Amino acid sequence: MELRPASTIIESLNPIWQRLLQQSSIGVEDNFFDLGGDSLLAAELFNEISKSFGRTLPPVMIYQAPTIAALAAVLEQPVAPRFPPLVQLKAGTQEPPVFIAHGMGGNVMDFYQLVRHIDSPHAIHGMQAKGVDGVDEPFERIEDMAQFFLEAIKERQPRGPYLLVGYSLGGLVALEIAQRLSGHGEEVKLLAMLETYPHRRYLSLQQRVRLLARVSRHHATTLLRLPVSEALFYLTNPAERLLYVPRDGRGSVRNQPPSHDMFAAATERMRYCAYLALTRYRPRFYGGKIKFVRAEISLRFPHNPTAIWRNLADQFEVDTVPGDHHGIITTHFESLAGVLSNYIREAVSQP
Repeated sequence: MELRPASTIIESLNPIWQRLLQQSSIGVEDNFFDLGGDSLLAAELFNEISKSFGRTLPPVMIYQAPTIAALAAVLEQPVAPRFPPLVQLKAGTQEPPVFIAHGMGGNVMDFYQLVRHIDSPHAIHGMQAKGVDGVDEPFERIEDMAQFFLEAIKERQPRGPYLLVGYSLGGLVALEIAQRLSGHGEEVKLLAMLETYPHRRYLSLQQRVRLLARVSRHHATTLLRLPVSEALFYLTNPAERLLYVPRDGRGSVRNQPPSHDMFAAATERMRYCAYLALTRYRPRFYGGKIKFVRAEISLRFPHNPTAIWRNLADQFEVDTVPGDHHGIITTHFESLAGVLSNYIREAVSQP
């Protein structure tokens, strides 16, 4: 692969940015997101880069290199920089920052719309899963994920109070981080879990029966609407995986932004390892408060989170937002952002 100087790379990048962002003139220091870019356009941008430069980079790189100049500097190097555990999703002027943990897919790009609608002067950092770059091997235990992120969090913020948020599987990661911080005498002022549930083996028998009955009804309805190829996927995969890994017949995750083919295998590996971590993790009692957000539409997950978590936390409070498990961050993100904005304000105002 022939490397190009930064000036030549900038000349090639500029028309790509102009076409995708529909801007007639873009400066080399103009921010991709300020120009109207989003997670879907980022995926298109890096597909174009792959075709033009023969370099395949994950779309989340746009957070590290959000300008043409910064991206040219990345492409000028023979090897792309390694991803840090924390990715700043939103700048802020006040401390402490907010740390938000990824879902099953491990990609913080999923939070793009949500984060930009959170009304807070605090910086927001996404916990980016190890292995999203297709180079590192993903973790298979929640405990290992938590320790990996905790070390990065302590580098960014050595002392509390801490503000933690986790979506889906990430809620378990945030819970484990909060356990470890509290165990070392640190203050966790916010632990918000968004649509987070333990594996069904840790539910009561009655909860499992109700959940499986509802999932079975949902799958039966789904099968009637799907093409044959997609219906076969549902029929040939374990039912318990369908509770947590909704996919379509092509193997891609529903409601997720498209990514380049090179990262499809890495994404599948990450989701598989995340599922293993889910099955192995048994939540312990948490001596603090959990702020829980549930989706109004409950399909593959327990309908009543209080019945699951009330005996696992000293305090447990629930809010409901429109949408289903994925829709709360992909479609109804404004409602969820409003709830999280209130959580942050309430947490930082506490003495």
